[in-house]
Amino acid sequence: MISTHLRLTLAATSLTLLAGGLTAAPTYSATQMLPSPSAPTYNSPTVSESSYTLGAGDRLQIDVFDAPEFSGENGRRQVLVDGTLNVPLIGTLSVKGMTLKQAEAELSKRYARFFKRAGITVTLLTPRPLSVGILGEVGRPGTYTIPLAAQDGGTQFPTLTRALQTAGGITQAADVRQVQIRRPQRVGAPQVITVDLWNYFQSGNLQADLTLRDGDSIFIAANPNPNLAESLQLADTTFAAEKGKPVNIAIVGEVFRPGSYVVAGANSKNAVAGALGSTAAVANNLDKPPTITQAIQIAGGIKPLADIRNVQIRRLTRAGGEQLIAVDLMKLLQTGDVQQDAILQTGDTISIPTATAISAAEASKIASASFSPDIIRVNVVGEVRQPGVVQVPPNTPLNQALLAAGGFDVRRARKKSVELIRLNPDGTVTRRDVAIDFAKGINDQTNPAMRNNDVIIVGRSGLTSFTDTVGNILNPLFPLASFLNIFGLP
Repeated sequence: MISTHLRLTLAATSLTLLAGGLTAAPTYSATQMLPSPSAPTYNSPTVSESSYTLGAGDRLQIDVFDAPEFSGENGRRQVLVDGTLNVPLIGTLSVKGMTLKQAEAELSKRYARFFKRAGITVTLLTPRPLSVGILGEVGRPGTYTIPLAAQDGGTQFPTLTRALQTAGGITQAADVRQVQIRRPQRVGAPQVITVDLWNYFQSGNLQADLTLRDGDSIFIAANPNPNLAESLQLADTTFAAEKGKPVNIAIVGEVFRPGSYVVAGANSKNAVAGALGSTAAVANNLDKPPTITQAIQIAGGIKPLADIRNVQIRRLTRAGGEQLIAVDLMKLLQTGDVQQDAILQTGDTISIPTATAISAAEASKIASASFSPDIIRVNVVGEVRQPGVVQVPPNTPLNQALLAAGGFDVRRARKKSVELIRLNPDGTVTRRDVAIDFAKGINDQTNPAMRNNDVIIVGRSGLTSFTDTVGNILNPLFPLASFLNIFGLP
């Protein structure tokens, strides 16, 4: 029911209209207030209400000059799910996609039928949360609702990087130079904005950290040319994936235990214990992302025939494609190129091929690497005190392997040389005699470093061979000891 004040106001307005004294407030087309669809626009993180566009869920304060019935508490309205407002005298008004100024202009135009001076103010009381879609190379693609906040008289919008954090961060396959945002317009086709987050990361240009709008769709494509150096730097950004999160990977080729593993972000060989069930080891250093060398450690380390120059990571993208990433772990050992220790993500497959040739110097360096086994196995047979397989550290010299087997049997062993049998990278087997000198340091001629599965054969001395042969012949007739006593031999 219309109040007495309103009746008087309407009567006065009617008289004024009859006298032809009405001037309506100017109106604006929605397209005049929006950027061109083809022109990318970068905004600062704090956006004033002048650029805010209305949508379902916004709470507004509408004040009509000289009409307290429609102002104050009575002027509070919420934009409905269909983007409309229910306004006294006017009824339903669609405001979806309008700015506050546009909504004021439209209300002034509508109220001009009832008021001579339709002074309208529209204030944003509570902005609606933003609903944005985030797809492509992020940890958890999907639709997200992100709340807004008031700041310094304006509205604090979430930025692109904050939205990426909400979606679990970018994956290692992401192309951050071509991040696309599709922004719906009130009329016409959506605006497509391309953002170079690599430039933002390098230059600190906050204009590149685009502020989002309700209905934005963010898409991050896979990088067609993955770069290990960039990958390492992006892993330290605020919009990267969580560093300590374990990843599921597979490793095949020249490792001792190929298969599937869960690799946590630990940077020590305790990760191996973690793979075998030690939760304390998995919790160690979880602030570091899982890398390829950690995966190799968990898989038992590389084999002697591993070609660490041509390691390959096969990585599936969100679009169903595949990235192939070449890794040269020899550069990591020789020059300290840490970018070769590639960061892993769930679904990666590591392939370690077989080498065709490895020099003695390279073999020694590889054996000392953190991704080599902690121990190697050397089979010592023949005339030693404790023949069998001995476990020794990598790069253990031959002399030390002999001592690990108890040393020579002083009565029976040929002490001047031993035979070394080794499987080569090309699949061949070499046999060579190695002169023994316990006073010599490690060298390839007289005291070579052992490799996994080497075989050392300690032969019998000439006298032992003779006595063993004679013993076999005479044993059926009488004991060998009696025969030796005839010649005064021990």
